[in-house]
Amino acid sequence: MPIALSHPSLAECRRLFLRNYEVLMKIGAYESEKNGEQRVIFNVDLFVSLNASTPVADKLTEVVDYNLMRNTIGQRVARGHVHLQETLCDDIAQAMLDHPQVRAVRVSTEKPDAYPDCESVGVEVFRIKAG
Repeated sequence: MPIALSHPSLAECRRLFLRNYEVLMKIGAYESEKNGEQRVIFNVDLFVSLNASTPVADKLTEVVDYNLMRNTIGQRVARGHVHLQETLCDDIAQAMLDHPQVRAVRVSTEKPDAYPDCESVGVEVFRIKAG
């Protein structure tokens, strides 16, 4: 387990996740990448306080909806071309961290078609809400 996941502010949290969400998008700093879309694979972990995510009446309104992850990614992709995976991860992480019930977030992106001799290249960011 990464050391950040043992951070004391993540005690008593529920982890929501989105795995291997594939999106076609305009990304890349090289001229050869600016003429079309590339596949990007997203993985997200959201950490939400158990107090803010333990349903009493088994209703969606009592928890953080999984759609937060997919919608946030979709909104960022819709804004247009991004040069760096670092920028993409940071933007998505910040947007999710702005949700009042999210305590921490981990976002990773991978470009599986960047090089023919490896599975993918990617970036990951982990952020904990201050306070």
